Amino acid sequence: MSKKEVKKVSKAPFNELPLSKENYILMLVGLGIIIIGFVLISGSTDIYNFTKMKIAPNVLLFGFLFEIYAIMKKPKVQNPEA
Repeated sequence: MSKKEVKKVSKAPFNELPLSKENYILMLVGLGIIIIGFVLISGSTDIYNFTKMKIAPNVLLFGFLFEIYAIMKKPKVQNPEA
């Protein structure tokens, strides 16, 4: 019978967050941008308002793209020699 090799998987400690503090701050900024976009899109009663038709969707798109950037951004590696 052949023996199966068992690979040990190193697990990250439970107290370590998956993202850095900077990522969470950027995510909050992106959430604020998205909220501003929704406030702009729900603004006045005029359906064909320039703000509702042009500015608000672009602000929302920018907010969601900023959120993707905030999640994907790699944290800075601190040099242990310093």
